[in-house]
Amino acid sequence: MPASTLEVQGLSAGYGPTRVLEDLSFSVAAGERLSILGRNGMGKTTLLSSIMGLTRHQGGAILLDGDDVSRLRGSERARRGVGLVPQTRDIFRSLTVEENLLAGIKDRPGSVIAEAYEMFPRLKERRRNLGWQLSGGEQQMLSTARCILGEPSLLLLDEPLEGLAPVICDELMIAFTKLAAGGSMTVLLVEQRIEAALDFAEKVVILERGRIVWQGTSTALRADDQLIEHYIGVGTLH
Repeated sequence: MPASTLEVQGLSAGYGPTRVLEDLSFSVAAGERLSILGRNGMGKTTLLSSIMGLTRHQGGAILLDGDDVSRLRGSERARRGVGLVPQTRDIFRSLTVEENLLAGIKDRPGSVIAEAYEMFPRLKERRRNLGWQLSGGEQQMLSTARCILGEPSLLLLDEPLEGLAPVICDELMIAFTKLAAGGSMTVLLVEQRIEAALDFAEKVVILERGRIVWQGTSTALRADDQLIEHYIGVGTLH
């Protein structure tokens, strides 16, 4: 499945009667990478969940390769190539690593699990371990690999580095970069580690209180310390 284009047009969404996102519009070309930045509680996770179909749609449109998927269930969006690696990881803790991976391959042959082991060799070492026996970093690798085995054309990564040791963060970002460089998927990354996010993506969107307050290139944002301090709350990157 080739990489998907994503267009978000005037999107408003939330949970029940609560509106979290208000009139968001942006686009991501096929094979492109976008980092979504902002302080905690500004709607970043809700945005990825809305693209996946896990929130209440309250207005606007989400177009995948030109088709409006706004009213489709999350399961149908997954069949159309949308894949989410959630912040909570959501692995099956009572299943082995290999059983978790088998759950992600859809209608592909079981032999494709080798792709996951090539991506994250330590998963192969722990293939008979149960999910609850894995470290946080290994759980993140498993959640990512399980999603990738489903061959998403649009990959949504929700704070994949949260709470992980620097060496594991580096390993994951190398894997994400290799995946994106293949051109077979479009990738949206929500991440608090701003330098990693800017290194990864060509384009950036900043959210504040459920609205887009800035969008542009990583290069432009990296050069504007005042903007970073104002909207993200970190000091100079230089």
